[in-house]
Amino acid sequence: MTCQSSEATDAVETNRRADDNSRAVESDESRIALAMKDLKNTGWYWGSLSASEAREVLQDAAEGTFLVRDSSQRDYLFTISAMTSAGPTNLRIEYKHGKFKLDSVVLMRPKLKQFNSVVHLVEHYVTLSRTHTHNGMLQLLLIKPVYTSTPSLQHLCRITINCRTKQVQDLPLPNRLKDYLMDYTYNV
Repeated sequence: MTCQSSEATDAVETNRRADDNSRAVESDESRIALAMKDLKNTGWYWGSLSASEAREVLQDAAEGTFLVRDSSQRDYLFTISAMTSAGPTNLRIEYKHGKFKLDSVVLMRPKLKQFNSVVHLVEHYVTLSRTHTHNGMLQLLLIKPVYTSTPSLQHLCRITINCRTKQVQDLPLPNRLKDYLMDYTYNV
């Protein structure tokens, strides 16, 4: 049986922590990269649009119209710009511990759902907005995205299929088409 010195034990522990931190960073990088891929497929991700430019895009839109853009604040990656009854507003999206959620006042943060991707987050609030009666309880109304350009008919069909079924693999379609449908599984 061999005994290690406390210096050797400390070195092993330090290396273990460094490996854990490296994996966490790598994991965050891959999650954010996947979130970016999904966002770019939506057609309603506007990239580096400024808050004033987003306000201009939404100015004449109906309440519930929204877009997602890069956040202009360093501590956040993305922002939802949405038209509300009071005019255009911006909601920051927080990324922490591998999950995305809306930024909020401290008391509300524990109550907010967390999601693996920004598109899942948006899809959740769109579903809530479309299915719940608006009795003043729902603060965030997201109904219709503003696309950067007219989406392709293929993409719109994919969204329609995703709204109708989650069992794409069971559909009587060629594998290539199933792969296309599985590449974007959201209904927004």
